[in-house]
Amino acid sequence: MKIAIQAILWVLCAVFSYQIYDSINGPISFNKTKNERYAQVINRLKTIRKAQIAHKDVKGFYANNFDSLVNFVENGIFTLVEKRDSSYLEYDRTYRIDMLREVVVVDTLGFVPVLDSLFKNDNSYKIMSQVPVEGVDAEFGLKADIISKNGYRVPVFEVKVAKKIVLHDQNEDLLKQENETVSVDGVNGAEIILGSMTEVSTNGNWPTIFDAKQP
Repeated sequence: MKIAIQAILWVLCAVFSYQIYDSINGPISFNKTKNERYAQVINRLKTIRKAQIAHKDVKGFYANNFDSLVNFVENGIFTLVEKRDSSYLEYDRTYRIDMLREVVVVDTLGFVPVLDSLFKNDNSYKIMSQVPVEGVDAEFGLKADIISKNGYRVPVFEVKVAKKIVLHDQNEDLLKQENETVSVDGVNGAEIILGSMTEVSTNGNWPTIFDAKQP
């Protein structure tokens, strides 16, 4: 009987010890995994941003789906131009004298494929729609539109993924806390977001510490 009680006590001690260890180590392990995966996701979002900015520079608007964006990277062309100030004399019929006119002259210097300019020897653009987390088969949500802002029509885009997808195999209680994060050094909210559908922005909702993680 005494031996049985001792065995039970040893089992209880082991259980309590594990619970204490897990309560301490769990958040540490969660944060480590979170930061590693966030860095991977954010780096992929930066690839998308680079392609979207080029798309807007060439076409005047952002792509609203990844097929169009990949096709643009593979087939788009940058026009290289040089702008220079110039001036000339023009006869003014009102004042009956030659007057100096100042203009900006745009010279076309040549053309460069978008693929060679942005992704030379780099095929990362082909999989930029995919969320880069092992064990996850999901794509980023991508939207683009033209909105009215301060009297102007301006292009905007937004790319996002839910944290619950990125951290799909992590502790649910810790994930819930992470979704409620409001901090200057954290990724606030329940999603990792690049751009905005209501503001003119190509920024993400992550802190600058993640910008230093990519060369």
